[in-house]
Amino acid sequence: MNAAVCTIFEGHYHFGVAALSNSLYQNGFTGNIYVGYRGSLPKWILKGEKQTIGKWKEAIILTPVPEIKLIFLPIVTNYNMANYKPDFMLELWEGPAKEADAMFYFDPDIVVNDSWACYEQWVHYGAALCEDINSPLQEFHPRRQGWKTYYKHFNIDLHFKNPTYVNAGFLGLLKKNISFLNLWVQMQELMGPAIGGLENSIFLNQSYNSTVLKREGFQIFDKPDQDALNAAIEVYDGPVSYIGKEGMGFSKGNSTMSHGMGSPKPWKAHHLVRAIAGKIPRNSDVIYWKYCSYPIPAHSKWEINRKIIGIKLAKVIGRFYKV
Repeated sequence: MNAAVCTIFEGHYHFGVAALSNSLYQNGFTGNIYVGYRGSLPKWILKGEKQTIGKWKEAIILTPVPEIKLIFLPIVTNYNMANYKPDFMLELWEGPAKEADAMFYFDPDIVVNDSWACYEQWVHYGAALCEDINSPLQEFHPRRQGWKTYYKHFNIDLHFKNPTYVNAGFLGLLKKNISFLNLWVQMQELMGPAIGGLENSIFLNQSYNSTVLKREGFQIFDKPDQDALNAAIEVYDGPVSYIGKEGMGFSKGNSTMSHGMGSPKPWKAHHLVRAIAGKIPRNSDVIYWKYCSYPIPAHSKWEINRKIIGIKLAKVIGRFYKV
């Protein structure tokens, strides 16, 4: 399969881009990883070769090993980056990734834990998505009913599929199912006025700080990109293939990927300080440092070793004290 991977980032999330790319490579992915970015870039990215790729005049190509190529593309938009995911995927399929049979979007705080062959199989079963930690939402949950009422004003009917509420940090899609992306874009654009514009999100300056316009009553769009994605599922007439909370590591057991949600991000966590406060290392912390050195060393060997030792010591402390 000719598959492309993409992600978007700004600020310190470049550390996550490196770990995501490393995990993809170590689990068997070969090909292009398209990285949309906004703002300044770190030194490890600036080592790449500058090229013009389609409409992107200042693209940077980094080839850490022959099997993968990272293509950094500057994004110019007033959208919050979290709301730009489906637009970026469409731009890629219309441009540099037009030959790709399938495309996979990952948030930059995700690392892949499973064989790439699993992803290639999964995407053939429908739009590939993972259950969110806040799932399920039943058919008559106020949030679902709120979406239904809101979009009815635009003559769009939502039809309940199942109670799974998916996380917007991952999407796998065959090109023949590209209509799903168009729906996601449409649902976001129609949602825009309700949240004060698509420049608003639950994230501000790479941290959790919502700028979403507050509504009277239930907040049906307080996770804008994610709520629009779930509403799109209820309009889409094609198959959707769900993996449960184990998909992103939100439940115990093996996970298909690990999503470092919440704060601090794995690359910013001070594990001994957190252990003294009764907070043991998260599984996403452990997995991040597993994938942060090869083939892209976004941290020095000294820092990697220091963090791994810190995690081990924090786990020992956690045996005796945790909250």
